[in-house]
Amino acid sequence: MTATTSGNLLTDHPELYEERFPDPERLAARWTEDVLARHGAGPRVLDVGCGTGRDAAWLHHRAGREVTGIDTSQAMLAHAGTHHPGPGYHLADMRDFDLGDATFDAIVCLDSALLYCHTNEDLTDFLARCRTHLTPGGLLVAEMRNGAFFLGNTELLDGPRTNTFTWRGTTYTSHTTLWIDHGAQLLRRRRIWTADDGCPQEEQRSAWRLLFPQELRYFLTTAGFEVLALHDGPGPRTEPPWSEGEAPHGTASSDRLHLIARLMTHPSNGDTTP
Repeated sequence: MTATTSGNLLTDHPELYEERFPDPERLAARWTEDVLARHGAGPRVLDVGCGTGRDAAWLHHRAGREVTGIDTSQAMLAHAGTHHPGPGYHLADMRDFDLGDATFDAIVCLDSALLYCHTNEDLTDFLARCRTHLTPGGLLVAEMRNGAFFLGNTELLDGPRTNTFTWRGTTYTSHTTLWIDHGAQLLRRRRIWTADDGCPQEEQRSAWRLLFPQELRYFLTTAGFEVLALHDGPGPRTEPPWSEGEAPHGTASSDRLHLIARLMTHPSNGDTTP
């Protein structure tokens, strides 16, 4: 019997998530710190979609940042507070988060969290919240799937793909199918989970917005940001992954996209009057 759920087996079970996606070297956090340091960001950082808190805690303790994390998963936040303490964690949606008078020198959005803004309105609302909570000149750093990669590449769509791993004596198997919803500009995912512990299989559906480099530049510029860098690698999820001291290259054709933008002190409104 199949149970269809709006939740997610991995994000509803944070320890399982960390087992499935291990990052013992904290590569994502180290890449983020490299970007923040290279662009002279101040110490206050907001991690949007902080998940289990691994990256937020590393930045807080190892890089000396003052980190706040937000996420929509109460299970993830509870895990973060227990297993990766230090940052302040809050239950909040990226499209309408309100942290009062708190301001940050940088906002980071890793692992395609930005792509949960499915509509233009979602993305506009998120950038508006960033403007409210960023100091003038503050950075927005995002790492995500690259919509442009799917122009001519179908390798990720040739499925279903099967993955198996074992955790605490139980073997979990996922069968994942990806397809493009062209009208909505979404990469949709159907994933069926089975486990050898006798539990019924679960069917889960999710989606990410497919954003293209020029489209991102337009949204950012319109929202009052200057795009400092927009490239496909190297980064924490690329193959090969980023390593210390590596500089970004200028292409944008691979499957990951990395964005660094700065909130302009005096955004242009198109008025050219002296």
